[in-house]
Amino acid sequence: MFASHISLRTLELFSRSLGTMLDSGVPVLKALTTLSRRTGNARCRRVLEEVAQQVKQGDEISVAMREQAGYFPDLYCDMVSVAEHTGGLPEVLRGLADHYDNLLRTRRMFLAAIAWPVIQLVGAIFIVGGLIYLLGTIGQSTPNAEPTDMLGWGLLGPRGAMIWFGSAFGLIGGAFALYWLLKTTFRQQRLLDSVLLKVPVIGRCMRSFAIARFAWGLHLTQNAGMAIVPSLEASLRATGNGAFQGMSRVVVDRIKEGDELSVALEATSLFPEDFLHTVQVAETSGTVPEALHRLSPQFEDQARRSLALLATAATVVVWLFVAGMIIFVVFSIIFQYLAILNSVMDFK
Repeated sequence: MFASHISLRTLELFSRSLGTMLDSGVPVLKALTTLSRRTGNARCRRVLEEVAQQVKQGDEISVAMREQAGYFPDLYCDMVSVAEHTGGLPEVLRGLADHYDNLLRTRRMFLAAIAWPVIQLVGAIFIVGGLIYLLGTIGQSTPNAEPTDMLGWGLLGPRGAMIWFGSAFGLIGGAFALYWLLKTTFRQQRLLDSVLLKVPVIGRCMRSFAIARFAWGLHLTQNAGMAIVPSLEASLRATGNGAFQGMSRVVVDRIKEGDELSVALEATSLFPEDFLHTVQVAETSGTVPEALHRLSPQFEDQARRSLALLATAATVVVWLFVAGMIIFVVFSIIFQYLAILNSVMDFK
C-alpha cells in the first residue's frame, strides 16, 4: 500500500528542515514531532512518529532510523550516526539534503534527455501497427477476395496489429523486467554494472556519476570524523553502482595492509588517473577531504556532459531504427506488389 523506502524528495526536504531546526536550537524530539505532523505522506508520518517515540525513550536518531525496516538508506543512517557522535548533525543533514537534491536533478535530467527518443520509438511502433491494421482492413473490404500480406510478416488486420503491439511492447517490457531483476540482486547488479561500464558513452556516464558520489561521500564522512574503513565502505555504497560496491573489500584490505588511499583505489581499476593523482597529492598535504570536495562537482559536470552525449546517441539510434523500419516496410510492400504482379502476368 505504501512505498517501502522513503522518496528522495521527501528525504531531501526532511533533511533540510531537520538540519535548519536543529541549527536554530530546536530540541531533536520537538523537531521530529513537528516534522512528522507536517508531512502529507501517511507512511512517512507514521515512521517519524515511531522514530520520535524511540528518541524519547533514549535511543539515538540513527538507531531509531535503522529499525524502520529499511525505510531510510544505509548511507543516511551511517552519516547521522557519525554526526551524532561528533556534534555536527545540522551540517551533515544539510550536506545530505544537497546530495539528494542533486540526485533528483540528475534523475530529472536523464528522464528529460530520453523522453524524445522514447516518444519516437513508441510512435514508430504505432505507425507500423496502424499500417498492419489498415492493409488488412483494405484487403477484407474487397468482396470474395483474400487480404494480401503486403509486408510478408503474416500479420494482417486487427489480429495482426494486436500481435505486433503485444510482441513489440512485450519485448520492451521484458527487457525492463530483466534489468530490474538483475539490479535487485547484488551479485547480478555487480555483473551488470561491470558490463555497462565497458560500453562506450554509457560506461563513461555511469563512471562519472559513481566517482562524483564516492568523492562526495568520502568528503562528508571524513569531515564528520568517521574512521577511514567505514568511511570508504559507506562512500562506495553511496555510488549506487554494483561494480564500485563490489570492490569495497579490495579497497578495505589494501588500507588495512598499510597502503595509501590512492594505491587502494588504483587496485580497483575503476578510478581514472587524474582522480588518483589528485588524491595522491592531497594525501601528501593532508587535504584529502578538501580535494574530494572539489573533485565531486567536476565529475558531476563531466557526468552531465556524458548524459547529454548519451541522449544524443540514443536519439540517433532511434532515428536509425525508425528509418530502417520504414525502409524495410516500403521494400516489403514493393516486393510483395511485384510478386503479385508477376503472378498475374504468369496467369495471363
